[in-house]
Amino acid sequence: MDRLVNTVRPYAWGSTTAIPELLGTAPTGEPQAEMWMGVHPGAPSLTERGPLNALIAADPVRELGEPTVEKFGPQLPFLLKLLAAGAPLSLQVHPDPTQAKAGHAAEEAAGIPVDAPQRTYKDANHKPELICALTPFEGLCGFRPPAEAADLIAALGVDSLKPYVDLLHAHPEEAALREVLTALLTADHTEMAHTVAEAAAAAEALGGAHAPYATLAHHYPSDPGVIAAMLLHHVRLQPGEALYLGAGVPHAYIEGLGVEIMANSDNVLRCGLTPKHVDVPELLRIVRFEPVIDPGVLRPEASPSGEEVYETPIDEFRLSRFVRAEGAAPTDLTVPTPQILLAVAGRPTAGEIPLGPGESVFVPAGETVELTGAGTVFRATVAA
Repeated sequence: MDRLVNTVRPYAWGSTTAIPELLGTAPTGEPQAEMWMGVHPGAPSLTERGPLNALIAADPVRELGEPTVEKFGPQLPFLLKLLAAGAPLSLQVHPDPTQAKAGHAAEEAAGIPVDAPQRTYKDANHKPELICALTPFEGLCGFRPPAEAADLIAALGVDSLKPYVDLLHAHPEEAALREVLTALLTADHTEMAHTVAEAAAAAEALGGAHAPYATLAHHYPSDPGVIAAMLLHHVRLQPGEALYLGAGVPHAYIEGLGVEIMANSDNVLRCGLTPKHVDVPELLRIVRFEPVIDPGVLRPEASPSGEEVYETPIDEFRLSRFVRAEGAAPTDLTVPTPQILLAVAGRPTAGEIPLGPGESVFVPAGETVELTGAGTVFRATVAA
């Protein structure tokens, strides 16, 4: 079992205070957006024995267990993060496994460098993900029914948005969403900048359900993603609540601190709220234009052992948490799969390693480990 030393990524949208407050360190004044725990080559975790990716590569069966290696190959199949949004992230979707493999192969064959700004498929894997709130957390997830989106947009009273309102009413739901998103992303940039400015002023004046879109426009004043965001459910998570984001589901995070887990991939197709490359044709091929009544906020399901599990339909990861009171009996966490244990409150101990908030350990498959002491610990592992 290894204590992890993890890299904090300074993306521009990151909070300057949330991660330092959790870790009990002084803010640097710079954004601290994500702390990565895992083997992603962009920032692999370090241990006293060396980088975690090197340890696993040296003996994958020992570290991951034979079933995990047989199913996912000789690497940790998930990436765990602390995510601290101080400003909105890009509106985005992720491909399914078939789409990811085909897209990656096509870009490789075309000779597009993996770090090129127009590169979309940086690997051949899908990227389902789960975000669990540690503080009140705000985001966007999944399409609203078109009639609901039309009412939200119409209430702004912006003349240049009336054609989009009409489209949302005029077609079957999936076709309406496709037509409106296509129209927004292909509209004249200058005209759209004026529309977004008018919509932002109206949203700020109206407040209430429109207030989040004024916030988006403050950060992205001419971006069509501000209007596209109104097609999606606005979600507020309370601490302990989560969202699962499958392939093709449009989403964005707006503000808050959470624990995020995902398949070990970096494939992102952006819809807006970003200065980065937007591949409109490929995006429209990947997006699932399926409206939902409820975006599906997840709450953990408790087991007799005290483990609270966030159920998802994929195998690359399984996220759960343990909320331990002072004097609670030790909890045996030994499983035949690899684990990362992340403390977010209190001073629990994993085996012989004490953990403060934001500290983590990697536990090889089958390694005996007990959790003791008071605090809250998230467990990331592979679905059995």
